[in-house]
This record gives sequence, C-alpha cells and structure tokens, in this order.
Amino acid sequence: MNIESEIDRVFTLQQAHQWHLRTSTAEQRKDRLRRFREVLVKYETEIRDALTSDLGRPAEEPVTFELAVTLADIDEAIEHLDDWMKPVPVQTSAPGGQAYMVYEPRGVVLVFGSWNFPISLLLTPMVPMIAAGNCIIAKPNELTPASSAVAAKIIREAFDEREVAVFEGGVDVANALLERPFDHIFLTGSPAVGKIVMAAAAKHLASVTLELGGKCPAILDDSANFDTAVSEIGMGRMTNNGQTCLCVDYVALPELLRDRFVEALGNQWRDSFYDGETFMADRNSRMVNSRNFSRVKGYIDDAVARGARVAFGGNCDEENLTIEPTILLDTPLDALVMQEEIFGPVLPIVTYRDVSEIYSFIRKSGKPLGMNIFSERHEFVEDVLRNTSSGGVSVNGWARNWPESHLPFGGVNTSGTGRYHSIHGFRELSHERAVFEVI
Repeated sequence: MNIESEIDRVFTLQQAHQWHLRTSTAEQRKDRLRRFREVLVKYETEIRDALTSDLGRPAEEPVTFELAVTLADIDEAIEHLDDWMKPVPVQTSAPGGQAYMVYEPRGVVLVFGSWNFPISLLLTPMVPMIAAGNCIIAKPNELTPASSAVAAKIIREAFDEREVAVFEGGVDVANALLERPFDHIFLTGSPAVGKIVMAAAAKHLASVTLELGGKCPAILDDSANFDTAVSEIGMGRMTNNGQTCLCVDYVALPELLRDRFVEALGNQWRDSFYDGETFMADRNSRMVNSRNFSRVKGYIDDAVARGARVAFGGNCDEENLTIEPTILLDTPLDALVMQEEIFGPVLPIVTYRDVSEIYSFIRKSGKPLGMNIFSERHEFVEDVLRNTSSGGVSVNGWARNWPESHLPFGGVNTSGTGRYHSIHGFRELSHERAVFEVI
C-alpha cells in the first residue's frame, strides 16, 4: 500500500463527508460516542497487555488511570450534548434584530497521540471532536507499537473511516499527514514537536490545539499538611515512572523542611518500589526506550558533576531501561535537570527563605502545564497565583485539576494552547459562528 495515496484517498473521503456529518443531530453523535465507549471497554484486557509490552506497566495495575478520563468525557458529552449544541443568544446593542452564536464543526481534524499515555492521549481528544461533529484522522505514537495497534483496532471497529480513520507509522507518516490541509490539528507532545506542528498548520492556516508540558513545580510553605504533600508529590513524580506531562518536575520548600521532606519521601518510595534494599523495577513502568533512558541518566550525571548530591536512589540499569526513584539536593539552577523537562523518575529539591526567591526561576522556565501548591494559608496560595503563570493549578493535591471534567485542561505559551474536557473541549473543536438576524 502506498501511504501517500491511501492518505489522499481517506482525506478526500472525509473532506466530502464532513458536510454530511455537520448536519448530524445530537442523538446521532451520542450514538457514535456510545459505540466508542462500548468498543473501548471491550478491549480493556488488550490495552493492559499493550501497556505492559510498551512501557513495562505492571500487569496487575488497573487501566483505570489510562481510561478514566476518556470514559468520563464520553459520559459527560452524552449527558450534556443536547444543551451544548443549542444556539446561544447574545444581547444586541441595537434595536431591530436578534443575535446568537451557533457551534459548527471545524471540519476535518488531525489528532496526534503521545507515547506516555498512548491510549488515553489519543482517544480522549477524539471525544469532543466527535461531539462537535468533526471528521477525524488519528495518528498513534510509533514509540509504543503494541498500544498503537490496539488503538487502531478500536478506531476501525468503532467507526466508519469516512468519520474516523487511523494511520499508524513513524515520522514519515506524520509528515505526510501534516502536508494535507486539515481544518484543525490536535497534538499532545513536546514543545519541540509543537513548533513543527504549528509551522505545518500555518501553511494551511489551520487552527491548533497543543497540549505540551514544561517544568511543573510543587511549592510548599510551612503551613502545608506535611503528610499530604509528601504523599501527593511522591505520586506526582513517580506516576508512569515520571513520564507524565503533569509530573512534579521539582519541589520548592522552606529550608527548614528539606531534610524532613527527603526522609519522608524516601520512606514512601522505599515502601512502594523496594523489597528491603532491593529496587523492584517491575512495580512501575520503565523508560520508554534507550534514548530517553540515556537522556534522564545524563541529567543525573550532569547535576552531580555540577555539585548536586544524590539523597535517594540514583542507580540506573541500561539493559532493563530502569532508573531508581532519585532525589537530588543542592542542584545548581543552571544544571540540565533544572533547565529541561525531566520526564523520568528524578526529583530535584530546591529551598527558599522567602517564596519570592523562587518566582524568578519559575518565570524563566516558561509557563508550565501545571503547578501544585501545598499550603493551608489562602494568602500564600494567592501570592503564588499572582506571581506566576501556568496552564492549570492544583492546591493541596497533585494535578487534581486534570481529571476534573468540568474544568478546562490545557497549557499556555510554552506549555501549549487551547483547552479540552467537557464543554470546553466541545467549544475548542467547534467554530463559534456569530449570527445577526434583522427582525
């Protein structure tokens, strides 16, 4: 099969079919979402096996984390789509007319999945795309081939290719897709890939939704519930072995809390990932490939060479692509691990005498996708919010804004553009068309 001609065939089909799909009723769209949900649940076992094959996810680990947001968004859309699709009346500024907004599909949409959550981050964005009446071409991530194959199977079983199609493959397939004049492109990935996608979209003046990442901090003050902060941050660094766009990339806390925090976090990780003094690599995911293993190991080596101290973990096994949970202290702010998104199980801890000391570093690091604040003082939380910027914020919990379907989820500037989940995703994947009628 010639991939270029096959892409042309499907793209041409969808360009024609979009005009039929845009007239679909709420009930017809809900039927597609119900079918989507049915097939997704049917393949739960295959999804689990694929995640174990691609990422080393423990076989006994439920796939809830991978599927929960997708299923919640489907259920939310089915419940509320009738209301979302209704015209929205607008107050007029002149007599003799009425004004309102209607939500119409963007058209033919391209969605790129990410390898760290290869099912969820491909299929969840499809929910608002379907709800809004778009045609979709999906591109799973090639770094997780087993998951890519399962995602493709789900899509082909659930949908007519005129409505939703899928193309597997590598960079060549991605580049071929980007040459087509899609109406909208949705990417979950790195800022570097986001720039490539945005440049390609500009050639056709396509709109984009970019879900990227950044250095997401956890900031504590001395009023924080200490046990909660340790528990949430420990999970927030090690979920999916640190390969999550919302993972805590570093902790900033008062100097007097540092040693107590390190001891408590080390104990938590020891209970979770060790048998005595032996690291049990099969209790969490591994690094996705040797390139990413070497990158993260390089961050540790660079930090130590610059004077940082490994306070916990630090051992790396290249053969099995595993890195122990690692805590770094006294890390210079110009070390690679403090300049780049880590995407691995390494947690630098920095201290402050006054929280304002950390604001300049946060600002220089770009605007992260998420920020986590731990404090019982409302004025402290407000001060952090006023002096920083991020896609979203979670207070006294790690990334609690992400699964909350009623909140918009997305980045800002270096961490992305656009929003999804619930009605926010429906509107993101729709064109808000302004109408004025003379009466």
